[in-house]
Amino acid sequence: MYVIAELKKGKAVVIDGDPYLITWNQFSKAARQGGCMATKMKNLKTGSVIQKTFQGNDKLEPADVGYRNVQYLYGDGSTFTFMDLTSYDQFELTADTIGDDAKFLSEGQELNAMVFDDQPIGINLPATIDVLVVETIPGVKGDTATGGTKPATLESGATVNVPLFINEGDKLKINTESGEYMSRVE
Repeated sequence: MYVIAELKKGKAVVIDGDPYLITWNQFSKAARQGGCMATKMKNLKTGSVIQKTFQGNDKLEPADVGYRNVQYLYGDGSTFTFMDLTSYDQFELTADTIGDDAKFLSEGQELNAMVFDDQPIGINLPATIDVLVVETIPGVKGDTATGGTKPATLESGATVNVPLFINEGDKLKINTESGEYMSRVE
């Protein structure tokens, strides 16, 4: 059983017999009261999203969700095609299912697909990805790591703010949860 402190983005829980995936959470605590966790959860069967707040000693049952190692093949903006690396079966997920994670998908990338009742229902990106910069304004001699930032377009299509010394062709480590630049990969 999960206590409210364990309710984080990406966890699957059972509420009223239906599996839900937590897509957002925020913990708060008022003086002289127990903590509470506000969440947004997506029903894994119907796709509907609900908001629910859990108080102090509430406990939730974990949903029986499994994971498979998959490879991202290609996407057309509305659907994304993946291949199961064990059975080599291909399956598609919609843009609504993938959500904001789509901007960090690169062809050939290996990741985990979330499975419920033997059906793929979502993906789990790694915490960080290494990705190539395909477009940014050129760096100038004297630009420093503590200076400002500029936008850079990555090979996955995402745009992130990077330090001024980053150039096209540089490989970067990006945090997939926050979408922020972490470091340059040598």
